[in-house]
Order: sequence, then C-alpha cells, then structure tokens
Amino acid sequence: MPPIHPLLRSPERRPSPCLALIAATFLLTACAPPPAAPASPSSASPDATAPSTPPASATSTRPAPSHGHGPDQSAPRHGAAQAPHGPDAHAHDHHGHDHAAGHAHGPLVHRFERADDWTAQFDSPDRDAWQKPTDVVAAMGITPGMTVADIGAGTGYFLPHLVRAVGPTGKVLALDVEADMVRYLKERATRERLTTVQPRLVPYDDPQLQPASVDRILIVDTWHHIPDRPQYTQKLRDGLKPGGILVVVDFTETARRGPPKHHRISPDQVATELKAGGLVPTRANVDLPDQYVVLGRRP
Repeated sequence: MPPIHPLLRSPERRPSPCLALIAATFLLTACAPPPAAPASPSSASPDATAPSTPPASATSTRPAPSHGHGPDQSAPRHGAAQAPHGPDAHAHDHHGHDHAAGHAHGPLVHRFERADDWTAQFDSPDRDAWQKPTDVVAAMGITPGMTVADIGAGTGYFLPHLVRAVGPTGKVLALDVEADMVRYLKERATRERLTTVQPRLVPYDDPQLQPASVDRILIVDTWHHIPDRPQYTQKLRDGLKPGGILVVVDFTETARRGPPKHHRISPDQVATELKAGGLVPTRANVDLPDQYVVLGRRP
C-alpha cells in the first residue's frame, strides 16, 4: 500500500480515526481507474446517436447530384454498407447504396468516387429496355448544331445518343461532380471518338453554365439528389438560351427500381420546382416503364 500522504499524519501522535478515514478516501481516489465511457445507444433504438465516424456518404461536403444515368440497382460501395436497388429492395439509395442523409423528398447524399466500379451497372445492356435512351433523346427535340448539357453524366451512358443528335457541328457538355467520373468521361470520349463531348468537373450546387449558352439540358436519375432544387433550377434557367429546354427524367412512385419511396419526387413536384426556378413546365409523353419525363422551357 502506498504511504499515507504527509499532510494526513503526525510523527508525534497516532492519527485520529477521522484522519485515517480521510487518508483511505484519498488513496482510493488516487488509485482508482478512470471511469468507463458510457455505452453507445443501440442502433436499433429510435433515440440512438450517430456513430463517431459517419458513413462515407455523410463525410462529403458535396451532396452529389451525380451519375444520374444509373439504374439504381446494387453495385459496389466503398466505406459504407450497401442495400440492393433491385425490384425487391425496401431500403436503399440511388445506385445501390444506403443513404446517410436527407429526408422525405430531400436529396440523397453520397459519393461515386470510383468510376470503374460503376460501369457494369450504369452501362449495362439490360438498361436500354427500361431507360429507352433513344425515346428520351427524341423527346428533347435536339437538332444538329445544338449545345446540350448532360448533368450528372456519370460514366457517359447517354453520350453516344446525344452526340448523334447534335451532329458534328454540335456540342455535348458532360458534367459531373466526381473527379474520377470526369476522368472516365474523358477516356471514354477519346476511346469512342466522341469528339464533340467536353467533360467538365462542376460543384454540386452550380452547373457553371455560361449565360444563355445551351439549347438543352438533360438530367436523368439525378433530380432527387439535388439540394435546393428551385435555386438550382434558376442557375439552369440562366444557362439556357431563350426557348431552351431542361429535361428531367426520374423514377415514379410505383417504380420497381430507384431510390427509396420516401425520397422519390412526383412529376407534379418537379413541375412546381421548375416553375419556382423560372421555367415553364410540361409533361412529356414518353412511355417509360419506371420513370416520367418533365420538360422545363425558358421563356
């Protein structure tokens, strides 16, 4: 046992019981181990707090309106658990991930940092049957020589279709918020000789379009990722030429694929958001099994 502290005993007389009690208390306090940290609440508890290290999808400061051209089915995910996006999925987020942020009708927040991990899903031959890219591009009313922006271009699923539509005198801006997706887009454009494609890295909240510079804007499977959509629409409107058109393709509430149902956006809500951003909305007559198409024209 360690010696009693000098201030608690006298060399001339026996310590009193009170002093002995004080000394014992001091020793117990000094030698006791530090208190254990309280256990974290169970994740099953409705009052559970967030983990000290948030999932990868919550660590980004850029909620990605990204890679909209994916089928929302299961695919690789780095740094977070994943849930399937297939027809039988019950809780999942865009392109096969658990979502870690957002609320009902709010943006789904996560990252798509490794383009090569997504190509098999985003460019699957089976996707054509339900995405119907030829029909979507036809509804855009593109004529040769136009400039078209593909926002959330991902791995470039729509690029060959858009390149054919604008012809050799047109231009396709392939925009994405993920640097590795833009890297892949550049490589794909070179590999497939898509000479009119210009890949660009843009912030999540700004497409960085020059004023009145584009004729058409395509946003596929991405609108439900975008935060503050009316404000984002204003920036899209400013980038459109007068008479230019924004085309939004997203999942219906009854679709067998897509984001969680509480994150899906109805075409009426999209129309309201486009109108709030200064566009004139209309519903396009495109027969897609799981999606709708809403147009927004700049007056």
